Amino acid sequence: MQEIRRVWRTDKAGAISNLQLREEPLQTLAEEHIRIQVKSVGLNFADIFALTGLYSATPEGSFIPGLEFSGTVIELGDNAHTDLQIGDRVYGCTRFGGYASVVDVLPQHCRKIPEGWSFAEGAAFPAQSLTAYYALNTLGALKPGQVVLVQSAAGGVGLQAMRMAAQMGAIPIGTVGSEHKRAFLAAQGFDQVIVRDEDFPQQLKDQLNGRPLHLVLDGIGGKVQKQSFAALAPTGRLIVFGAAEFTPGDKPNWLKAAWLYLKRPRYDVMDMISSNKSVLAFNLIWLWQEQMLFDELLEGCVQLELPAPFVGHQFSFAQAHEAIALLRGGGTVGKVVLNIE
Repeated sequence: MQEIRRVWRTDKAGAISNLQLREEPLQTLAEEHIRIQVKSVGLNFADIFALTGLYSATPEGSFIPGLEFSGTVIELGDNAHTDLQIGDRVYGCTRFGGYASVVDVLPQHCRKIPEGWSFAEGAAFPAQSLTAYYALNTLGALKPGQVVLVQSAAGGVGLQAMRMAAQMGAIPIGTVGSEHKRAFLAAQGFDQVIVRDEDFPQQLKDQLNGRPLHLVLDGIGGKVQKQSFAALAPTGRLIVFGAAEFTPGDKPNWLKAAWLYLKRPRYDVMDMISSNKSVLAFNLIWLWQEQMLFDELLEGCVQLELPAPFVGHQFSFAQAHEAIALLRGGGTVGKVVLNIE
């Protein structure tokens, strides 16, 4: 039985460059947990915001980033209530700690990887799928035939949201920042895609062509978010799950962040009553304390029977800094994943 694991750890939040690859001794497995030999780790923008100290849920002091992983069950705690067995291929979620070669987690936060999926595809599934499904189904109450606008539609969450919306019988319209990403989405079967330019409101109006816009999923923020809200039809809902415009470099630029914060969209509830529109926002991290809802949402994702997530960029575990830099740059399509040999 191995006694050492490799981890990417930072002594404190504040700069991505503080993240270091280390070896640490394995602790005794808690009796209610299971132990996973990690094969792949999914990257998320939350990792970047946590490492730079811009994420409200960032742990105090030293921590290991990472919210999702896949791998093989190698040990069961004495009191782990689960049908999982040693050798099972699983994906799972963890409230930080995912950038590690071995993780100990509660079994209810894991599911078996579907037949035919790779470990990389398994690691790409949970966080982005839970985000998209909670936004579309629980908060958005999306119905068949409704039109939904998905910002950053070529990213991990965006592409999953496009697939889910189509599977739910809705009409997804995606927005992207480049022609390359539009072509990627076309290859994925989505023909209603806007390459955003300076006249985005007119672009959106032309794409809608008189159809009411019922739902907007936004993880960008800023002017584009406000323009999207303005385009909503009565009873329309803006669902906010991130703010990519605040994405920092190695360290936060506090002056720039303060300026963006002051310019952020603001919504008046009295105006919202008059226009009959809603704004909802959420942070997925709190799901780890709501096990019944976590189970319900994850089961909802599974029941949609979506194809394996699209993994656009794969790196070795030792290349975490390169992978984070690529994700931070905004040029990715699909999911960014670290693989452990």
